[in-house]
Amino acid sequence: MALARASNPYHSGPLSDHFDGTRFFNPDGSDPKGFGDLLRWQLGGGKAKWPDQVRSPHAPARPEPRVEGAALRITMVGHATLLIQTAGLNILTDPVWSERASPVSFAGPRRVTPPGIGFEDLPKIDLVLLSHNHYDHLDVATLKRLQQAHDPLVITPLGNDAIVRSEVPGMRFATGDWGDVRHAGPLAVHFEPCHHWSARGMNDRSMALWAAFVVEGPAGKLLHVGDTGFDGGRPYRGVREKHGDLRAAILPVGAYEPRWFMKDQHQNPQEAIEGLLLCGARWAVGHHWGTFQLTNEGRDAPPAVLHAALEAKGLGRERFRPLSPGEAWDIPD
Repeated sequence: MALARASNPYHSGPLSDHFDGTRFFNPDGSDPKGFGDLLRWQLGGGKAKWPDQVRSPHAPARPEPRVEGAALRITMVGHATLLIQTAGLNILTDPVWSERASPVSFAGPRRVTPPGIGFEDLPKIDLVLLSHNHYDHLDVATLKRLQQAHDPLVITPLGNDAIVRSEVPGMRFATGDWGDVRHAGPLAVHFEPCHHWSARGMNDRSMALWAAFVVEGPAGKLLHVGDTGFDGGRPYRGVREKHGDLRAAILPVGAYEPRWFMKDQHQNPQEAIEGLLLCGARWAVGHHWGTFQLTNEGRDAPPAVLHAALEAKGLGRERFRPLSPGEAWDIPD
């Protein structure tokens, strides 16, 4: 069996249909844009002006210590960080409490909306689902705080553990490839393909894997997608073929403009609705909007576009809710 070359500092393992020995890739998919396209976007104008700060009417939330059995409660913290409570376990997705989504503290996208749950108000965190290593999803400073205060198990795709271990040596990890399953108490966490990429710097593009998760337990099945391009609907069709109908899906709805640059890696609200329908989820939570300005659209554009697209499809707003920080939703059974 062929093994990875030594040029990848994060992962060494067998070649596969999405790992060439050095880098991961999207099979039959699109590569991320290059530096020239990045400059074209950054110098092209068209970026909406965001407010300096927005206070959510729902924050700060103070969650209950546990939600038991088949109940399923989801509380928005901000961007891609959500608290999932079910089966007596508390799960955080892509936790970021830092002021910037950036490798440095003095530059980069600044938080516009405070976290919907104060870090000190978190219930005991058992699990972290870490989808990939971009700075708006993998925040080492927050992971260090979580390890010290909660010692959670971090479930993450291949290679991301190596990024964190050097700075948080006591962190516990369960890593996996697409198609793998990891167990935590009554829950099974399935690693599923999505269409994205990864990087922490200039020389490590796509050297750590990205993934979506299906969390299976007493509440049924919940799909969580941190980031994805729509990719013709392939990620969603694959989930439904494998898992059947889902109780709910947590789907990104922001960071999508300009489309010529973002389309391959970030779906827009219309595509998120198509994804909801393709994966067969009864309910959906929209995230990845309103906290950090990463792209050109206005802060409030994603929920407005989502609501209009739901209406155009004849779907009620209650089926797909773009939660604001601090807002909690008890997902119907």
